[in-house]
Amino acid sequence: MPLTPNQLADYLAFAEELADASADVIRPYFRSQLDVTDKGGQVFDPVTVADKAGEQVMRALIRERHPTHGILGEEDGALTGSSPLTWVLDPIDGTRAFITGLPLWGTLIALNDGHRPVLGVMNQPFTGERYIGTGAGAWCNGARLRTRSCASLSSAVLMATTPDMFQTPEQRAAFAALASRARLTRYGGDCYAYCMLASGFVDAIVEASLQPYDIQALIPIIEGAGGVVTAWDGSSAQNGGAVVACGDRRLHAQLVEQLRHAT
Repeated sequence: MPLTPNQLADYLAFAEELADASADVIRPYFRSQLDVTDKGGQVFDPVTVADKAGEQVMRALIRERHPTHGILGEEDGALTGSSPLTWVLDPIDGTRAFITGLPLWGTLIALNDGHRPVLGVMNQPFTGERYIGTGAGAWCNGARLRTRSCASLSSAVLMATTPDMFQTPEQRAAFAALASRARLTRYGGDCYAYCMLASGFVDAIVEASLQPYDIQALIPIIEGAGGVVTAWDGSSAQNGGAVVACGDRRLHAQLVEQLRHAT
């Protein structure tokens, strides 16, 4: 059964409590000397005490206030609840930026109703920006967000966090073909780039190798601002993988047509 507007409002208020609690834990670590651990994999995948502490404080609050809810977090994995509702957490999306002192990171908090993410928060404690999205719209610190019109790739600002995320020759070739035609291509940004798309400063984001906690909070923000987020083949992006986000549905349709065969 879908959440009522009152339930959604209550859960959004709780998500903001989670954002406040995690910010208090994470903020003191930013631009400090930290030990960094590599999780391993094909590329450097850092984690710090700030990541772990930020998730732990959120998980503790969820277990206290909503003990039947599930939790899926980057650092501590999945906790299955008896409710269909699951909180999807990434305490620091953009840890590479975090450890290099760049403010292009944020805390991602989503609530999934068992079918899709119905609310999302991206909190940036250092800049003081909080992006919120629901079915009713998207906002940053109370100001309404709107994506901008961009009907063609030749006029678009295209972003991806890093070219290293494209793991197959087909993915690399597909992104290179788009980048060669875009007006401007920029790397970096992680979750912050998606919020800039929702704010009308970026037109398209094409990425791969994402996890559910990398994208679920961002889907309601972009959709609430008038944009669209899917997998490369046009299906739901909530499970991560290869993702394309656009502020203009016309551009999104063009990019999906070009990307769907490279998954």
